[in-house]
Amino acid sequence: MTVQLDSPGIDTQGTASAAEAELGTLFAQVQELDAQILDVIKRRAELAQRIGAVAKESGASREAQAEEMAVLDRFGELGADGNTLAMTLLRLGRTRRG
Repeated sequence: MTVQLDSPGIDTQGTASAAEAELGTLFAQVQELDAQILDVIKRRAELAQRIGAVAKESGASREAQAEEMAVLDRFGELGADGNTLAMTLLRLGRTRRG
């Protein structure tokens, strides 16, 4: 006996709508995480800029540089993409000029 997948006896519509519903839920969760990540990155950049200003005033630039290297190490578990992400975070946190 052969059954066609598009034959009236097979409910493919229910499977498609369940998958669409799951995708919608997953996309919503990713969007929420993106919003949280963006908020955390902004806060991190503000803190890093304050650290840079205090380090410059106090002459603690070596400590700040050592911490930047530690950031690279922390994100190393993500491989090359982790290094790129760490460098981006460091750039975002540098004191803005002008």
